[in-house]
Amino acid sequence: MKNLLKALSAFQNEVPTIHEETKGFNYTYSNLNSIFKVIKPLLKKHGLGFYQNLDNRNLVTTVYHVESGEQIQSSSAIPEVTLKGMNDYQTLGSGITYLRRYSLSTILGLITDKDVDACGTQEPKKPTFTAKHAQGEKLKGTEGKDLKEKYIITDIQIEKYNQLKTSKDGSDIKK
Repeated sequence: MKNLLKALSAFQNEVPTIHEETKGFNYTYSNLNSIFKVIKPLLKKHGLGFYQNLDNRNLVTTVYHVESGEQIQSSSAIPEVTLKGMNDYQTLGSGITYLRRYSLSTILGLITDKDVDACGTQEPKKPTFTAKHAQGEKLKGTEGKDLKEKYIITDIQIEKYNQLKTSKDGSDIKK
């Protein structure tokens, strides 16, 4: 592995950031062609090669040192998904292309302009319903059934909240 790791390290020190050229829905990304244009001459210069093949529902990516035959492999499962407007073969092809791009980038340590997959929006977490919340919601006149949209709350707490709404001092509700 000494030869492979030395060549891979030299490759990684020389390979530039690969700029995004392909537009997706709300983002851009580096497609396989733009990645290949950058890496092929540098792989050759450092005596490295790679191949990718399918093994059942897995994409296997192999990077090897040409002279010594030393190699490293990575295997990624191709997820079974359905994409709107695509038949099964188109969806499979899309998944394979996606995995080829990302598994090759990962095993070679490539960097693209930005990581769009980590930019998804995340729903804010709801607070856990407490007696303090119950007092405030009671003053607003909130219905018990509507509390699940705003809080993490159990059915027992909703039942107690409904009882609280009918009591005068609200002392009968617990966390």
